[in-house]
Amino acid sequence: MASARSSDALRAEAPAALALGRCLARPATLVTGRLLCVDGPAGSGKTTLAEAVVTLARERLAAVTLLHLDDLYEGWGGLEGVGPRLRDDVVQPLAAGRPGRYRRWDWAGDRWAEEHVVDPVDLLVLEGVGAGALEYADRIGLLVWVEAPRALRLARGIARDGAALRPRWEAWLDAEEAHLARQRTRARADLVVDGAGPGPVTAP
Repeated sequence: MASARSSDALRAEAPAALALGRCLARPATLVTGRLLCVDGPAGSGKTTLAEAVVTLARERLAAVTLLHLDDLYEGWGGLEGVGPRLRDDVVQPLAAGRPGRYRRWDWAGDRWAEEHVVDPVDLLVLEGVGAGALEYADRIGLLVWVEAPRALRLARGIARDGAALRPRWEAWLDAEEAHLARQRTRARADLVVDGAGPGPVTAP
């Protein structure tokens, strides 16, 4: 299992370096900080890529934060609310030079849990389905779309969460497909990454 993770991380290094370089070459949008969003359907490899970006960024920048949207969805039906919540509670405050805040969703308890503060940083990386939301598109320095075949993504999800959650996963995949289509996320992406393959492809 550890060797598989190492292989995934190694494969993510090239697109991570490309994404980071492009983002840092663009103007800051959060006062002096930048916002890099890693979006795409569930199970496509977004987390692996985002973590690779953050690892590289921390070699170059003093302050880097990675925020996983899994902590912000209000359960399995929470996809639609995450964009407005991020805009109001995290992105807009940071764009005004103030700390952002969010409450973590406790999946086991099915309730909101403790509050977290997001301080102004050199680079904020948002990772998860809906990370590149239209609600704050003007603040996104670079939008990366990660994709993989649905069957592979479902298999990854079941392997992680267990077969008992297959119906939840299938419903989520249907909901996210509609959501991402409305948001035109892939069409807006600056970079498209094959989460099932070896490298990045520049989006049209």
